[in-house]
Amino acid sequence: MRIVDRYPAVRACSEALIAPLSAEDCAIQSMDDASPAKWHLAHTTWFFETVVLQELVADYNLFNSDYPYLFNSYYNALGERHARPQRGLLSRPSLDEVLAYRAAVDQAMLAQLPNASNAFLRLTEIGLNHEQQHQELLLTDIQHAFFCNPLHPGYCDNAPMVDQNPSSRRWLDMAADLYQIGHQGDAFCYDNETPPHQVWLNAFQMASTLVTNGEFQAFIDAGGYRNPTYWLSDGWDWVQREQLEHPLYWHPKATQAFSLRGDQPRAADAPVCHLSFYEADAYARWAGARLPLEAEWEVAARLFPDENNWMGQVWQWTASPYQAYPGYRPPAGPLGEYNAKFMCNQMILRGSSAYTPTDHSRISYRNFFHPHCRWQLSGLRLARDL
Repeated sequence: MRIVDRYPAVRACSEALIAPLSAEDCAIQSMDDASPAKWHLAHTTWFFETVVLQELVADYNLFNSDYPYLFNSYYNALGERHARPQRGLLSRPSLDEVLAYRAAVDQAMLAQLPNASNAFLRLTEIGLNHEQQHQELLLTDIQHAFFCNPLHPGYCDNAPMVDQNPSSRRWLDMAADLYQIGHQGDAFCYDNETPPHQVWLNAFQMASTLVTNGEFQAFIDAGGYRNPTYWLSDGWDWVQREQLEHPLYWHPKATQAFSLRGDQPRAADAPVCHLSFYEADAYARWAGARLPLEAEWEVAARLFPDENNWMGQVWQWTASPYQAYPGYRPPAGPLGEYNAKFMCNQMILRGSSAYTPTDHSRISYRNFFHPHCRWQLSGLRLARDL
C-alpha cells in the first residue's frame, strides 16, 4: 500500500481503538510503565509534527507550543518533557482537544504526502510503524487499567484474544551450523534489526508449540513459585518481594483470567501469557528445558515457517539480552534515540501477539522489555540442547 493511502488507514485505526472507551477511560494511568490512551493518541501525533513536519516543512507552525513538552516521550535531543509517571495527571488538554490536534496534523501531513520527498516518506513510514507499536501498547495499557478497577470491566466483546492451541508438541531439530539472522530485503524494518550477520549455533531443538495455561498450572501446582531452585537470583527476590503466586490476570481461586473482554474462562490449551522473563525462565528450568536464544528462535522460524504460533499469539521471551548486532550504528539525529539508548538491562522477545497490528510483525522483529514486566502479551516456547 502506498504511504499516501497507508497514512490515513493507520491513523484511523488508532481512533477506532478508543471507540469503546469513555473520555474518563482515556485519561487514566494505572502504573508508571503504562500511559493513558489519550497520551498515546497525542504522542504519536507529536512524532509526525515534530520529527516530520517541523523538520522538513519550512513554513510549518506548531499546533500548540505546549504540546512538545507534554507529549515527548524520551527524546532528549528534542527538548524537556513531562515526567512519564505523571501522564495520568494531564486532564487538560481534553480528549476532544487531542483529537483536534490529530486532525490538524493529519491535514498537514496529507497535504504534503502526494509530492513528498524520499526523506519525508521515510520518516513518515517510521512514524506509521511507531504508531502501530503504540496501538498495541494502548490495548495492553487499558487492559491493565481495567484490571485495576474492582468491577473488572471489559474493553469490548469482540476484543482480540489469544487462541486455544490444541496441537501436540514436536521438537524441531536444528543442526550445528553457521546461520544468518537479521532483517533481509528492502521492506521496512527498525534499525535494531540490522545489519544481517552470521552466528554460529550449536545443535538444538525448538518446541513446535507455545507453553500453555495447563502446562503452567502444573508448574504452580508443583510449588514452582515457592521453590528458589528454578529462579534466577533477581527473579526470586522479585517474586518474594511482590508475593507472587501466578501469572498476571489469573484469578488465584478460579479457572478464570482477566482479558480485554473482562473475566473469561482460562482455557488449558491456550498459550500462557502475561509472564515476566523471570517466570518464563523459571518454568523452562522446571520443565527440564530452557528459553531459546533470539538467534535460535529466528533460525527455527525461518526453517520451519509452517509450524504454528511463531506469530500472532504471544510475544515469546528469549534468553538473549537486548544489545546491538555486530556492526550496528544508530541513525544520526533524534532517531538515534529510538532504539539504541535502550540496549541495556532488557531482554529480547520475538514473534508478535494477538494485539499486534496484522501488518506489523516479521521474523526479524526485536521486541524488548525489562525482565520483571508482564503486562504485555508475553509467553514462551521451550528450547533444549542436542
